[in-house]
Amino acid sequence: MPKSVRVLLQTTIPPTQDDWGIERFSKLRDYLASAKDETGQPLFEVTARNRESDVAGNDPVLSQLDQSDFDEMWLFAVDTGNGITEKDCAGISAFREKGGGLLTTRDHQDLGSSLCTLAGVGAAHYFQSRNLDPDTTRHQIDDTFTSTISWPNYNSGRNGDCQRITIVEPAHEILRNPASPTGFIEYFPSHPHEGGVGAPTDDATARVIATGKSVVTQHSFNLAVVLEGGLDEQGHKLGRAIAESSFHHFCDYNWDTAAGAPSFVSEPSGETILSQPRALEDIQTYVKNAALWLAGQN
Repeated sequence: MPKSVRVLLQTTIPPTQDDWGIERFSKLRDYLASAKDETGQPLFEVTARNRESDVAGNDPVLSQLDQSDFDEMWLFAVDTGNGITEKDCAGISAFREKGGGLLTTRDHQDLGSSLCTLAGVGAAHYFQSRNLDPDTTRHQIDDTFTSTISWPNYNSGRNGDCQRITIVEPAHEILRNPASPTGFIEYFPSHPHEGGVGAPTDDATARVIATGKSVVTQHSFNLAVVLEGGLDEQGHKLGRAIAESSFHHFCDYNWDTAAGAPSFVSEPSGETILSQPRALEDIQTYVKNAALWLAGQN
């Protein structure tokens, strides 16, 4: 009998009630935990946790992730730049060197910029003060409504609404949805200020697979980048990885605004993620596809 894929859902902040802690990703956790294969067996065994610190300030799981029995980690970088220590980074990098799958996601401006310390996949994330987008024309504000947030901050729509994505050909397998009329995923949850991602030029296996369009400027921006898992400088076969422009693609509030958000969220919300046919199904299908792909199960 095939074993369930062991998935770690992890934030980069300690338990904090009024923030984007792991508790605000419960719908993602529950959906993955409920997914079954054709025989009715669970596809995934899910662990969800916030960051913890030992006496040296390192996270006891992240700093030794390569010694764990997880098959993949989804890392929600919701910190302001200090969410991963040097030892944590080493543990995560060693995990991927052993073939572990890694999804990394962040949000606007410098939110989650601790991802820059990660070898390989860190280079896929662009921030305002670290690892800037090489396209300098993108160093400008896109979302002009929330004045406290600066670039990169692509406005794909209200929290609770959905955005129509553009698939970059050739269509990647994690974007397939047999239940869709097109055979592919059409919608992602939207967010008023998504971050920037791109394919690192030093990784021939990396490519953008989907883009969105700003509802303010009509500018196109990258939503997701895959790294197929080539060899690192030491010859290790790296695990597969995904870099996402915003963790809001996966959090409860963006799947159903009735779940609530931290008090600092001030933008008006929408509801088309629930009213638009297939929108929620699309992101759930994407989640399942991504989790299987990261584990090497096509």
